[in-house]
Amino acid sequence: MSRYFFDLQNGDGPVRDDSGLELDSRAEITREVGRILLDIARDEIPEQPRGTASIVVRDDNGRAVSVANLTFSNLWLDDVAPR
Repeated sequence: MSRYFFDLQNGDGPVRDDSGLELDSRAEITREVGRILLDIARDEIPEQPRGTASIVVRDDNGRAVSVANLTFSNLWLDDVAPR
Protein backbone atom coordinates (compact mmCIF):
# COMPACT_ATOMS: atom_id res chain seq x y z
CA MET A 1 0.00 0.00 0.00
CA SER A 2 1.27 3.47 -0.89
CA ARG A 3 0.13 7.00 -0.12
CA TYR A 4 -1.13 9.13 -3.02
CA PHE A 5 -1.95 12.84 -3.08
CA PHE A 6 -4.67 14.41 -5.23
CA ASP A 7 -3.86 18.02 -6.16
CA LEU A 8 -6.72 20.03 -7.67
CA GLN A 9 -6.52 22.82 -10.23
CA ASN A 10 -9.79 24.56 -11.10
CA GLY A 11 -11.20 28.03 -11.52
CA ASP A 12 -10.35 28.81 -7.90
CA GLY A 13 -6.65 28.07 -8.48
CA PRO A 14 -4.45 25.22 -7.26
CA VAL A 15 -5.25 23.25 -4.11
CA ARG A 16 -2.48 20.97 -2.86
CA ASP A 17 -3.44 17.78 -1.04
CA ASP A 18 -1.18 17.50 2.00
CA SER A 19 -2.80 14.47 3.61
CA GLY A 20 -3.31 11.96 0.78
CA LEU A 21 -4.79 8.48 0.91
CA GLU A 22 -3.33 5.00 1.33
CA LEU A 23 -4.32 3.02 -1.78
CA ASP A 24 -3.35 -0.38 -3.19
CA SER A 25 -3.86 -0.15 -6.94
CA ARG A 26 -4.31 1.97 -10.03
CA ALA A 27 -8.00 1.00 -9.98
CA GLU A 28 -8.37 2.51 -6.49
CA ILE A 29 -6.56 5.68 -7.60
CA THR A 30 -8.83 5.94 -10.65
CA ARG A 31 -11.95 5.52 -8.48
CA GLU A 32 -10.76 8.28 -6.14
CA VAL A 33 -10.03 10.62 -9.06
CA GLY A 34 -13.49 9.88 -10.44
CA ARG A 35 -15.10 10.58 -7.07
CA ILE A 36 -13.29 13.92 -6.76
CA LEU A 37 -14.20 15.00 -10.31
CA LEU A 38 -17.85 13.98 -9.82
CA ASP A 39 -17.97 16.10 -6.64
CA ILE A 40 -16.52 19.03 -8.56
CA ALA A 41 -19.02 18.56 -11.39
CA ARG A 42 -21.94 18.44 -8.94
CA ASP A 43 -20.78 21.48 -6.96
CA GLU A 44 -19.39 23.75 -9.68
CA ILE A 45 -21.27 23.08 -12.93
CA PRO A 46 -24.55 24.61 -11.70
CA GLU A 47 -22.63 27.80 -10.91
CA GLN A 48 -21.08 28.42 -14.33
CA PRO A 49 -21.76 27.61 -18.00
CA ARG A 50 -18.24 26.28 -18.62
CA GLY A 51 -15.18 25.27 -16.73
CA THR A 52 -12.32 22.84 -16.32
CA ALA A 53 -10.77 20.96 -13.44
CA SER A 54 -7.64 18.85 -13.28
CA ILE A 55 -6.40 16.38 -10.71
CA VAL A 56 -2.69 15.61 -10.55
CA VAL A 57 -1.97 12.47 -8.55
CA ARG A 58 1.40 12.37 -6.78
CA ASP A 59 3.03 9.36 -5.13
CA ASP A 60 4.64 9.49 -1.69
CA ASN A 61 7.91 10.65 -3.32
CA GLY A 62 6.15 13.70 -4.79
CA ARG A 63 6.33 12.35 -8.34
CA ALA A 64 3.28 12.98 -10.55
CA VAL A 65 1.90 9.60 -11.63
CA SER A 66 -1.46 10.51 -13.20
CA VAL A 67 -3.41 13.49 -14.52
CA ALA A 68 -7.17 13.60 -15.03
CA ASN A 69 -9.19 16.42 -16.58
CA LEU A 70 -12.85 17.40 -16.54
CA THR A 71 -14.16 19.91 -19.05
CA PHE A 72 -17.69 21.22 -19.08
CA SER A 73 -19.29 23.55 -21.60
CA ASN A 74 -22.97 24.39 -22.01
CA LEU A 75 -24.11 26.46 -24.97
CA TRP A 76 -27.72 27.59 -25.24
CA LEU A 77 -28.72 27.18 -28.86
CA ASP A 78 -30.96 30.26 -28.86
CA ASP A 79 -27.87 32.35 -27.96
CA VAL A 80 -26.10 31.34 -31.16
CA ALA A 81 -26.53 33.76 -34.05
CA PRO A 82 -27.82 32.16 -37.26
CA ARG A 83 -25.32 31.89 -40.11
